[in-house]
Amino acid sequence: MVVRRAMAPCGLVLLSLWLCIQSVPISMDKTKEEPLKEELEPPQSAETGLHYDRYLREVIEFLEKDPHFKEKLKNANMDDIKQGKLSKELDFVHHNFRTKLDELKREEMGRLRMLIRAKQDIQGGNGRTVDHQALLKQFDHLNHLNPHTFEVEDLERLIQSATNDLENYDKSRHDEFKKYEMLKAHERKERLNAMSEEERREEEQRYEEMRKKHAEHPKVNHPGSEDQLKEVWQESDGLDPDNFDPKTFFKIHDSNGDGFLDESELEALFTKELEKVYTPGNEEDDMFEMEEERLRMREHVMNEVDTDKDRLVSLSEFIAATQKEEFLEKDEWETLDQKPIYTEEEMREYEQHLVNEENDINKKSEELYKQREELERKQKELNNQKIGLQASHVAAPAASVATGEGVPVVPVVPGDARPPPPLGHQQRDVPVPGHS
Repeated sequence: MVVRRAMAPCGLVLLSLWLCIQSVPISMDKTKEEPLKEELEPPQSAETGLHYDRYLREVIEFLEKDPHFKEKLKNANMDDIKQGKLSKELDFVHHNFRTKLDELKREEMGRLRMLIRAKQDIQGGNGRTVDHQALLKQFDHLNHLNPHTFEVEDLERLIQSATNDLENYDKSRHDEFKKYEMLKAHERKERLNAMSEEERREEEQRYEEMRKKHAEHPKVNHPGSEDQLKEVWQESDGLDPDNFDPKTFFKIHDSNGDGFLDESELEALFTKELEKVYTPGNEEDDMFEMEEERLRMREHVMNEVDTDKDRLVSLSEFIAATQKEEFLEKDEWETLDQKPIYTEEEMREYEQHLVNEENDINKKSEELYKQREELERKQKELNNQKIGLQASHVAAPAASVATGEGVPVVPVVPGDARPPPPLGHQQRDVPVPGHS
């Protein structure tokens, strides 16, 4: 499960509205000018699920360690953060932390360039020159035109990107789950089509037994209802349900003590209900479905309790929710197996999408096969040419000897009947008797 937590400790409640992450509480002595070395350790907060998650968490956690930035954040409001006013406080952040932020940005730029290169390698470069600057424009969470230093614009971009991406994250998770369920149904249908009639009948019977077994579970209380919270109060907290107190319950489950129940703290409250339906290791229980159910429960509670829509539940909002009529809801929660996850039209569109994907893969495979054949043909031609050239070089000297071509000719002087001297030797003067 992807966990997203609020950064409320040390006055970071407002920033958590936009970044939805939790930092490790840091104890700092504001009287000291220089931050301690050990404070520059890598962050340990939970993941957000964003592709730039590590960069986001490291930047926020190092900013949190700066006394000036932390103080300004305490007095900031949500509009200041949204409009980028808080980002301008970056100019007053301690030099040590600014240097570290510069280093983080350079590392992130290197990571993005590596991703671009990897994508080009997978898709095949075709010998084209890659314009990295143009491709970097797709990443909005930093200013790629200045790859060396972390500036005010970088912080503004990071906050805005995280805001937009996290707001759409739940929707993307729902879409991912729907595709997962449609793929399961499609693969099951494909398996059935490949079976004999008897095998198909046995598989259908087995599937129906599993479905019924999964549906046989204790009542699932409505998330956020009195019965649901009292069950947690009794079974998890070990307290008497007759003495249920909303304020005490809130403080017990505000695990980081920030005065709010963030999304991960809310999701933890539904574990008991989910355990009624899903058991790890059971073939009929899908853990991916369990996490989708957890997400649905959290969204339901947030819609009813989070009146200011800041993705956090304050104590006052929680107390107010326990005083509503809906808090006494006795109806059982409708689980995923009781309602359709996708329509028939969506299933047809998805299967057509799979067919199109398969056709594209086959087409690409055929193109690659043809390219391979062409390369092999050209290689064969080159080998033949090489053999021909080697043969011509060997034959040329032999032909020259047979035809006398290339053999040196010694001229013969008329009237000189003496045979010419042997080749390879120079003529020597022979002394004549009587001459000195």
